[in-house]
This record gives sequence, C-alpha cells and structure tokens, in this order.
Amino acid sequence: MGEASATSELNWIDATGQAELVASGEVSARELVEAAIERAEAVNPVLNAIIHELYEEALTASDAVPQGLPFGGVPFLFKDLGASLAGQPLQCGSRVLKALDFKAPLDTSLALKFRQAGLLTMGKTNTPEFGIVPTTEPDAWGPTSNPWDITRSPGGSSGGSAAAVASGIVPVAHANDGGGSIRIPASVNGLVGLKPSRARISEAPYVGDSMSGLVTEFVVARSVRDVAGLLDLVHGPEPGDPYAAAPPIRPYREELDAEPGRLTIALLTESLTGDSVNPEVVEAVEAVARQLEGLGHEVVKPEIPMGGQEMALYETFITRWAAGVADNATTIEMILGRDLVPDDVEPLTWALVERGRRESGADYLHAINRHQLLSRMVAGIYLGGVDLVMTPTVTDLPQLLGSYDDSGPDPMAAMEIAREFCTFTGIFNATGQPAISLPLAASSTGLPIGVQFVAPIWQEDLLLRLASSLEEAIPWSDRRPPEPISKAGNL
Repeated sequence: MGEASATSELNWIDATGQAELVASGEVSARELVEAAIERAEAVNPVLNAIIHELYEEALTASDAVPQGLPFGGVPFLFKDLGASLAGQPLQCGSRVLKALDFKAPLDTSLALKFRQAGLLTMGKTNTPEFGIVPTTEPDAWGPTSNPWDITRSPGGSSGGSAAAVASGIVPVAHANDGGGSIRIPASVNGLVGLKPSRARISEAPYVGDSMSGLVTEFVVARSVRDVAGLLDLVHGPEPGDPYAAAPPIRPYREELDAEPGRLTIALLTESLTGDSVNPEVVEAVEAVARQLEGLGHEVVKPEIPMGGQEMALYETFITRWAAGVADNATTIEMILGRDLVPDDVEPLTWALVERGRRESGADYLHAINRHQLLSRMVAGIYLGGVDLVMTPTVTDLPQLLGSYDDSGPDPMAAMEIAREFCTFTGIFNATGQPAISLPLAASSTGLPIGVQFVAPIWQEDLLLRLASSLEEAIPWSDRRPPEPISKAGNL
C-alpha cells in the first residue's frame, strides 16, 4: 500500500483502532493528526464543518502523548457550544461572541476528561446559533454541508461535528443534545449517536442541569465500541451537581460482548405530535424491525395514551426551550456589559428570547410538571413488558439547506419545521431516557436513515448490548460518503 493510500485509510479507522495503532507503535500520534489535517484541508473548504482550526496546537500535543491513555493520540474536535477547554474559542454560533473572539475561561469537566483520555483537539466545529435548530447554518459562520450530499443539511445542532466524522476527518467528535442534537446529525450522516440518560455526564462547572435537564453532552462516532469506551471514561457526577444518574453495574465496554437476550421491542412509526413521516423512512425502519425479528427479538406495536395532549407536549417543550435561550441571552449580556438588541442575534433567537422573558416562572414549572407526568406515562410502557422502544430517528431524509429560513414575518415558523422533523427525539429529552441512533438503513438514493432505540432510564447498558449485536448483524463500517466531496455535489 502506497503512502497516500495508507494515510487515507487511517482516516476511516475508528478511535479505538487508531489508539491501538499508536499504543503498538505502528503509527505515531503525529501521523494521525497529520492525516486528519490533510483530510480536513481537502474537504473542509466544501463542508465548512471546522470553524476554528487548532492544528498547530494538536501537532504540538501529539509529540508528547503520555503512554497508556485509552485514546492516546486520537485526533478530536469539539463542537463550538457546551464543553470546552480554557483558552479555546467558545462562540456558540453567535455573531456577538464571534465579534468578541470569545474564549472559554475554564476547562469544563467533560472537556478535561476527553483530554485526560488522550484525545487531541484539532479544532472547533460549526453549530447553529445557541444550538436552537436541527440544522447547522448560523449567520456567523455560514452553512455546513452534509458530506453525503452537499446540497443537504448535516442536521443540528451538532452538524459540524457529525459532518467532520462522516467525511473522515476525525473518528469521533464532541456533541450535545437538547432536543435531538446528537441523534439527528448521527442519523442524517450515517453515524452512531448516543444521548445518555439525564445527569449521566456532568456539565460542571458552568451548568447544573441545562433547561432543567433537557440537555446532555457526549459525542458522535462511527463505532459502538468508541461510544462505550468513551462513556466509561466520562460518566459520573462532579461535586455540586444537583443530582446524578444511577451508576452502571459494570463497565460499558463489557456490554459489547454480552448477548442482549430476546428483547421485546415496541415499534413506533407514527408521530406523537400528528406530523407526517416520509413513507421511505417508515419502510426502512420497518425493514430493520423485520431483521430484528429474524434475530429472535419480538417487535410489537405500543399503545401510548396521550389523551389528546400531543400539541401540549410541543408547547410545553418550547416553554422550556425559550427559557433556556433567554438564559443564554442574559449570560451574554453579562459578558457584553450591555443589553442585547435584535440586531445582535438571528430573528428566531430573538423571538425565543422575547418569549422566554415574557413567560412566567409558573409557566416554566407547569411545563416541567407536564413533562414529569409524561415521563411516568412512558415509563409505564416498559413496566408493561417492553424492553426498548424503536422509532425512526427523524421523520424525513436529510433536509435541504435553507429549510429553516427565519427571515420571514414569523421567525417561530422555523420551530414548527423543527417539530415536524424532530418529533421522535425531543420527547426523550423531556423524559430523560437514554436513546441511541444507529445507521441501519439508507434511502433509495443512498442517503443515511437512522433508527432510534430508547431504553428505560439509566439503562445505557441495554442499548449498547443491542447496538453492538446490530453492528455485527447489519454492519455499517464500510459505508462512506461518495468521493470526491466537491462543490459539484454528490447526487
């Protein structure tokens, strides 16, 4: 194999495999970082996934990676929102923070754990302003393209991270999820995306439980073993956390070789909010359900008694979401030393700030109470003998760029589009359960279709056992976006 071919193949090895190559001495950490930079320089001008290059920092760090770190020498990217390392950019897709060239003042707990695992940060990835919508097209940095078809969105809000992993720049990247922002980009880019249980991963020191626990942090990845290995290293509470998830009974990596057993899986393909689901998506997910039956599992259709509360679920979610955006605005005002004005932010952001400030504390607590009731209703499904819930991750194929234009008379119309696309993800942020999107299907034109599995609270172990078995039965490691990724498009 020639040098160019060897380098290109390095980019497609998962993080666990890359770390093993470094540990054995077959490849140096510098070689991995150089390969990642070479790939980034080839595809990022088209994709716009990386918005802050930290290449020299990564190269310097690659020459001093301590021995014995589980992911020692593996190149890594942080989403430019949430977890961050001191001195690195943290601008959250925001024009005002970009103008300030704002940098994180402290290491977050999660970011420090990533560094202690041996991951080498080579940049920060694009995100919509404050992570609001399920696409990645901020005014501040411009749109990120999906490597499977550059006319389409990579999802959001972790779209930059997902596009970078899917295109072979890095094997794993930081992401976070408040309404689907890990699982949605994983689905539309053909990746593995686990949203851990509420409070599984600490948001210390800045945050206790963002939006009362809607948001959780983790990664998007290519392999289940990378997800399990990283979860082992980063889970657990920090001093001062408001509450903690129940600890696992054994290391998550040990779940990879454990049989999932015969599971009863509830298949849900109809939107709980009454929105339409693309028939091709439904057909693909039902085909996976038949494969599950062939593996010995039982697939059933669940009864979820919503009592006519479908739209109330959406409205109460927006109450929490708007409160979170308003809270972000207050933090930025503290940084700026002045009030925000409409021209500082995008139209949808301002509309949510106004709504969040208009609604009362009683409105917010009412939304929390409704979602806690919903959590008990969903928990009842599992008490009735179901092990997992299975759904499409999103209701449609990857959306075209520009689908979330908020420049019209009603910026909140973009949230209606988000509701239709994300109906299967946001509900499980409200309930706090762990959920994983797996790249098990594809459209007739080859676009990725993710399948979501949702476990009872704190049972990531069950998700990982099933995911590992499906990775073997319906393998996806050889699926790559078409080459070359170019401005000519990939249709």
